[in-house]
Amino acid sequence: MITQTKRNEIRQRIHSRIREKLSGTTERPRLNVYRSLNHVYAQVIDDQKGETLVSASTLQAKSKTGGNVAAAKEIGKAIAEQAVAKGIKKVVFDRGGYLYHGRVKALADAAREAGLEF
Repeated sequence: MITQTKRNEIRQRIHSRIREKLSGTTERPRLNVYRSLNHVYAQVIDDQKGETLVSASTLQAKSKTGGNVAAAKEIGKAIAEQAVAKGIKKVVFDRGGYLYHGRVKALADAAREAGLEF
């Protein structure tokens, strides 16, 4: 059986491999996703400047449960609305080493529906 710490080390290895291939620019920043057991976090990051442009999480939304697909959809919609308000339309999607499935996919689909292109 793989323990939680071992699984996280594997995820971090995958994430570093992904990050070698993609980075956010000023014209097309990176939409990063992090999911914990109870919450989902998303950030739009300009890697050239090294700054976070927009962020949203289930902690900020003050929802009762953040560890489900419905909460991930809310965060995807919220991050897209904030990004579009700042003039960001195109982003590079960084799944953070997670499988493109479940909460990560729900967040990405909701962000696309709310106006982000990736």
